[in-house]
Amino acid sequence: MILGSFYTKICMMKKYNKITLILLLAAMGMQGVNAQDVGFSQFFANPVYLNPAFAGSKVAPRISMTHRSQWPGLVTAFTSSSVSYDQYIPDLHGGIGVIFMNDAMGDHKMLKTNMFGGMYSFRFRVHEDIYINLALQASVVFMNLNWSTDMHDGSMRWPDQIDPYCGWVNVTSATPPDRPQVVYPDFAAGTMIYGPAWYAGFAAHHLSQPSQGFYSEDRVPIKFTANAGGLINLAEERRRQSPLGLGVPVISPNLIYQYQGGFHYFNYGLYLDWMPFIVGAWYRHGLENPDAFIFMVGAQHDHFKIGYSYDVTVSELSNSVLGAHEITVGILLPVPEQKHKVKAIRCPSF
Repeated sequence: MILGSFYTKICMMKKYNKITLILLLAAMGMQGVNAQDVGFSQFFANPVYLNPAFAGSKVAPRISMTHRSQWPGLVTAFTSSSVSYDQYIPDLHGGIGVIFMNDAMGDHKMLKTNMFGGMYSFRFRVHEDIYINLALQASVVFMNLNWSTDMHDGSMRWPDQIDPYCGWVNVTSATPPDRPQVVYPDFAAGTMIYGPAWYAGFAAHHLSQPSQGFYSEDRVPIKFTANAGGLINLAEERRRQSPLGLGVPVISPNLIYQYQGGFHYFNYGLYLDWMPFIVGAWYRHGLENPDAFIFMVGAQHDHFKIGYSYDVTVSELSNSVLGAHEITVGILLPVPEQKHKVKAIRCPSF
């Protein structure tokens, strides 16, 4: 009997340790302790989220959809989705775009964030086949906190509610915020420089450092992003196709660096694009700690593409969080008639 009770307690504590980790992560998000933006793994399948200067980069109207489930081992602690549309407008000498993103954190999605944004990217030629895009973005962000502490719906639970033997029975001493919703404007800027087979960019998000605190003023740190990459043709002849009908094999090495709130992130890897298939592998880490290996596969046909990636977590949380799944869908609509031909940025599709 004693052994049975001891075993039950150990099992309960393992469960509570996982739940407590969720609560700590959620509390960090609400209090803004080095708050971080959502990070998508298929960077170029969600290009205007990475850098607003990508607006109109494909010239043709483009629809991009992404859904990410991060750390499913933590009771679906983080899910993020985004939908964007962008295209090049000749009369505006640049591209326009709109983006919507939804992010839900915690069990029963207790903290939700919705972002609506619009952007304009001006394009100009600097030398022969070298172009520069300059972009601005304005957004509005809505953050909602489901404060309910009802033991039955489990919307929000705190560590001081846990009894080691009886479970969630205590009343929390935490107090609800004065406002359960926070709304604020947000601004970003970006630039891209690119040639026939290379590209590089820089973006800064949260330029006004808006406050997102539920209890007090809590500024969002500016996020800086730099990226660079290129395309290497592996075929002896650019138009050569394999006996299987595959297109020209192209390798694309890429590097992405981000800094926000005192944290540095490095993502580097490469894609192999062999139409209609594409595969990729990336490694993401901070200055001192590894984070994840990213593996992705995708397929493209005419104006449609779909991709899947999985983040293999290699940090100390690897046994609890179970990585991350991400699915992307892209649609490239026909290019409207133009008086002058405009070149698209040649970069990966995922």
